[in-house]
Amino acid sequence: MTAQHPAAGRARIRVGSAPDSWGVWFPDDPEQVPWQRFLDEVSACGYEWIELGPYGYLPTDPARLSDELAARDLKVSAGTVFEHLHRPDSWDAVWGQVRDVAALTKAMGGTHVVVIPDTFRDQKTGADVESRDLTPEQWEAKTTGVTRLGRAVQEEYGLSIAFHPHAETHVGWQRDIERFLADTDPQYVPLCLDTGHVSYYRGDNVELINKYPERIGYLHLKQVDPTIVDEVLEKDITWPDAVRMGAMTEPPNGVPAYPPLFEAIEAHGLDVFAIVEHDLYPCPPDVPLPIARRTHRYIGGCGFPSLQLGSPTTPQEDRA
Repeated sequence: MTAQHPAAGRARIRVGSAPDSWGVWFPDDPEQVPWQRFLDEVSACGYEWIELGPYGYLPTDPARLSDELAARDLKVSAGTVFEHLHRPDSWDAVWGQVRDVAALTKAMGGTHVVVIPDTFRDQKTGADVESRDLTPEQWEAKTTGVTRLGRAVQEEYGLSIAFHPHAETHVGWQRDIERFLADTDPQYVPLCLDTGHVSYYRGDNVELINKYPERIGYLHLKQVDPTIVDEVLEKDITWPDAVRMGAMTEPPNGVPAYPPLFEAIEAHGLDVFAIVEHDLYPCPPDVPLPIARRTHRYIGGCGFPSLQLGSPTTPQEDRA
C-alpha cells in the first residue's frame, strides 16, 4: 500500500497532532498530562486528526474511545508500534503488539500503523543495550521482517504501515534510510518521514521527498535546533537528554523549514497525513498548549492550498 497520488495539482496534507506534542512517551507516567486533558486541548487548538500515542495512554475500549473522540470532533489517523525484527525469534513479540494497535486503529477508522525501530540505547539509563551497527544477517532480518509486517498488517487489517526512522536506532542517518528503502518492498513499506529525526542526523528531507516520492506515505512534522543538535552529536548525548535540552523546537525556530517540504509534497501530488510531533517529555502540564496553538497558526499561515487543518475552538483573546 504505497503513497497515494491524487490528480496533478490535487495534493492533500491533512494536518494533525499527537500525544507526543503533549509530552507523552509512555502509557502511564505521573509526569504526563491526563489523557482527557490532551484530548480537550488538542481539539481546542483546531486539530481534527490525532494518533493514538503509546498503546494504553488513551482508552483501549473502542466504544469508549469512539465516544470520547466524537465528543471533541477528533479522528484517528494512526497507531504506533515498535519493532526489533533484527533480533532472533522476535516476530511473535512484535506481532502481538501490532495486533492490538492495528485492531484499535482500524476500529477508530484510522488508516496507518507507524512502525518505529527500537533504540539501541536504554531510554531510561542511556546505556547501549546492543551494537550500534547491524551485521549483514541482522540487517536482512530487519528489512525482510518489516516487509512481512507491512504485508500482514495490510492483509489482516486493511491498514498500511509507515516505517519511521528514528534517532538512536539502526535506521537513523539518511544513508541508512536510503539503504532501508532499497531493501524493502515498496508495496508494503511506505515511509513515515519524520522531518525532525532526519534533520537530527543532518539529513535532507526535501531530497528524500524528491528522490522517493512513491515511498512517502506519512509525515511527522518536527523541527530541531541545529545548535543544540551539533552539541548532542559532538558529545554523544542521549536522545532523551537531547529532548530535555530543547533539541526539539517549535516552528519556525528550527530546521527543516516547512514551506519547502509542503512545496515538494504538492509538486508530487501526494496525499498524506502530516502529524505534528514536538517531543517534550517530560514537561510541566501547562507548557504544551501554547506551543501547539502557535504551531497550528504557523502551519495554517504557510499558505499552501493542499493544507487541511481545522479551526481553533477557543476565543481569539484566549489564544496564547
